[in-house]
Amino acid sequence: MFSWLARIVSACLRPVRRYARMSKDDFDDAAAASDVLVWHRDLEKHSCGEFSFAVVQANEVIEDQSQVETGADAVFVGVYDGHGGAEASRFINDHLFLNLMRVAQENGSITEDIIRNAVSATEDGFLTLVRRSYGIKPLIAAMGSCCLVGVIWKGTLYIANLGDSRAVIGSVGRSNKIIAEQLTKEHNASKEEVRRELRSLHPEDSQIVVMKQGTWRIKGIIQVSRSIGDAYLKRPEFSFDPSFPRFHLPEPIRRPVLTAEPSICSRVLRPNDKFVIFASDGLWEHLTNQEAAEIVHNNPRTGIARRLLMAALNEAARKREMRYKDLQKIGKGIRRFFHDDITVVVVFIDHEMGGKKVTVPELSVKGFIDTVGPSNFRNLRGLE
Repeated sequence: MFSWLARIVSACLRPVRRYARMSKDDFDDAAAASDVLVWHRDLEKHSCGEFSFAVVQANEVIEDQSQVETGADAVFVGVYDGHGGAEASRFINDHLFLNLMRVAQENGSITEDIIRNAVSATEDGFLTLVRRSYGIKPLIAAMGSCCLVGVIWKGTLYIANLGDSRAVIGSVGRSNKIIAEQLTKEHNASKEEVRRELRSLHPEDSQIVVMKQGTWRIKGIIQVSRSIGDAYLKRPEFSFDPSFPRFHLPEPIRRPVLTAEPSICSRVLRPNDKFVIFASDGLWEHLTNQEAAEIVHNNPRTGIARRLLMAALNEAARKREMRYKDLQKIGKGIRRFFHDDITVVVVFIDHEMGGKKVTVPELSVKGFIDTVGPSNFRNLRGLE
């Protein structure tokens, strides 16, 4: 009998499937259907349950990228919230899962360290791309991405996080009430503990974190303290001169200001653990952990990621004294003044399905590994 790791290796040698960009034809909800910037898959199967997926674009070019990889015995979720451009988040979308498969094969297991090594390999790969491109496209050195990864394997949930995306698990407590528990630490200068960490790491730099326009920022520029990319804040050779005022530092950095070291945790799933919500920070700007968990717990599974998205968008509109139907009329780019790009993936955990064979339908249209043959994994990507 082949293990999941063997199937991962096999998947590396065969076409991994991807969805094409979702179209308005996918919509079956009147409100979402009228919003041309929303994409979703309402309910799909994975090895031990189901999942729901939704994305809304706000930027002129969407900077969120995301994927769900499903196999016979495992599920992988990735949410990558880019900044400064989409190149870093796209790179992660194309390489992190494959790096994880490679490292898992080499080590014969999935552990926190293996996930950490896969993230490190992805960072190294992107910085290599920056080095090759810097001469003709210097702004690639200012592109970076948060990175939230979840892997469920052999009854254990592994979470790795860089930046301020968030994973929240919903567990049933007494009287069937849902309890929301945040699984991730947020690496954002708005957090006092992050500012303390940065100051302790850079005692010689009085400007390591400064308040700018009411927001704490690292070097007065960026909020997240951990990311993939942002080479100009990690390597002195990628520093910008004054012709790039947004990213120019008065004094070149002597050592990295940001890091690509993820916070990682693992959790043996318990019978009362019912679902995990993975989302970029755009969702959490408008919903609390408990509000999101209650929406998932109290509504049908089908379309639940889209329901969370709609709740956040309605709240974003309300804060501007608007209705959501008015927000829908605002095009991408301008829309960013009202809300961020938002990605939501809800993964349901059905413990009674453990060990059962689950048929995962192949709904994809394009492979991205150039060999021929069926795939053991399929890939759902929110946007291409």
